[in-house]
Amino acid sequence: MELKTRHVNNVLVLELDGRFDTQTVQSVRELIRSATSGEPAQLVVNLDGVHFVDSTALSALVEGMKRSRQLGGDLRLCNLQQPVRMIFELTRLDRAFEIFTSEEEAIQAFN
Repeated sequence: MELKTRHVNNVLVLELDGRFDTQTVQSVRELIRSATSGEPAQLVVNLDGVHFVDSTALSALVEGMKRSRQLGGDLRLCNLQQPVRMIFELTRLDRAFEIFTSEEEAIQAFN
């Protein structure tokens, strides 16, 4: 998996590309933990290049969302491909996360 990070205003954008699963989750989990070490923890995870997620990936995202919210921020998702969106809908995590169709919308929602 390829990971890219950048800041847009006060928001950290994590851009993922590849399979998000047991083999790759640790590096994403570490990035999310470091990003949620200060207040406010405002993250956008761009899943445009991800076509597969497993339960460990979902767990890492839920953990990041909880840590972000404890610090007065949030973790938002954007650009979900259809197979990934279906997994979020089947697990009902689409109700727990704010999911946006574009990165710009997700970033603007923090303002």
